[in-house]
Amino acid sequence: MKEYKIASLNAQDKDFPDRLNHLLAWDELSNATIHHRVSEIIARVKSEGDAALIEFTERFDHCQVAKADELELSHDVLETAWVNLPKEQAAALEKASSRIRAYAERQKLESWRFAEADGTVLGQQVTPLDRVGVYVPGGKAAYPSSVLMNVIPAKVAGVAEIIMVVPTPHGEVNELVLAAAYLSGVDRVFRVGGAQAVAALAYGTASIPRVDKIVGPGNIYVATAKKLVFGQCGIDMIAGPSEILVISDGLTNPDWIAMDLFSQAEHDEDAQAILVSPDQAHLDAVEASIAKLLPAMERKDVIKASLGGRGAMILVKNLEQAAEVANRIAPEHLELSVEDPESLVKLIRNAGAIFMGRYTAEALGDYCAGPNHVLPTAGTARFSSPLGVYDFQKRSSLIFCSPGGAGKLAKTASVLARGEGLTAHARSAEFRING
Repeated sequence: MKEYKIASLNAQDKDFPDRLNHLLAWDELSNATIHHRVSEIIARVKSEGDAALIEFTERFDHCQVAKADELELSHDVLETAWVNLPKEQAAALEKASSRIRAYAERQKLESWRFAEADGTVLGQQVTPLDRVGVYVPGGKAAYPSSVLMNVIPAKVAGVAEIIMVVPTPHGEVNELVLAAAYLSGVDRVFRVGGAQAVAALAYGTASIPRVDKIVGPGNIYVATAKKLVFGQCGIDMIAGPSEILVISDGLTNPDWIAMDLFSQAEHDEDAQAILVSPDQAHLDAVEASIAKLLPAMERKDVIKASLGGRGAMILVKNLEQAAEVANRIAPEHLELSVEDPESLVKLIRNAGAIFMGRYTAEALGDYCAGPNHVLPTAGTARFSSPLGVYDFQKRSSLIFCSPGGAGKLAKTASVLARGEGLTAHARSAEFRING
């Protein structure tokens, strides 16, 4: 392997904020060339529908499609994939599914109302989205766990129809992904991918129905397409590379920490793995573990590139400062590998998912702990949250005015409307003053 060097930062240094900002910088979605290509694909699908989908599927996925109805995989294909799944894999999917569903059930928003003394009733009506599109990567880079994480919350929310799109490069179908689709209750599956699949979901074609929201992970072309169609339909988020930040008090086995960093670094070369600790000797020990364990990793070249390009070891003066650094970074995954995670978690404001204690590996959350693994990246945990049931529900305000209540509210509304110069608003309200 070529040599690499993981960055070492000290939070006490004057240049630490600048060095940290440089380390965290991520702006791939502004790539003008990709933006232009994706815009052209979207325009073609919007105007030509299935014909464009067939052309792009043959060009990009090298998958021959004679006619549009061949883009859809039948329910029998999904069922067969589930029935033929090895028992160990089926049991694992069922266990993960059960835990994800149990967690999602606790997230459901409920409608509510309250009545005022004059008979006015105010409230909120919660309803599910009608149709959701789920994007799932295909081929060898296939993630059945993402099927469960995206589909089950939508089902719990009560979404009436779920459309899944998954590319099948060279005609390769991932049976585990199809089995997960069957188990989680996907209604229809289409073997299309890339920006063209996102466009089809957003605008609809003769074969693929238009959806209200698109969720699910994908490459830079998929992420750019989701960004461009937002407004035509909803999206879950614009996801960047995977991230993990580990805060360690210095007492966790260095091999454990090294492997936790690997668990995200192995996703791709742009993934980010950071360790923060007040113990320099521990940072050195983890770096030694990285050097020891890396040569045996199957994806060692990817891990090496990730750690060398965007990884870091950060020395802080104490765990309180570690929490400050974590809040500045707002990581997708945050491990609190410390003796007293309950105390430390109270200081955390910005994180997608928080893994508390030495035994809580981030990988458990990726597959089967229960909470969703679709999480905000690139610092967006400062203002956004993990995917959940609430992302598949809408809230409508309810207002009912009794004659007496309308009269009281109308006087206030009239004053405010006339103050804004909107006399039609004012007069509309005033008509109700005397019933």
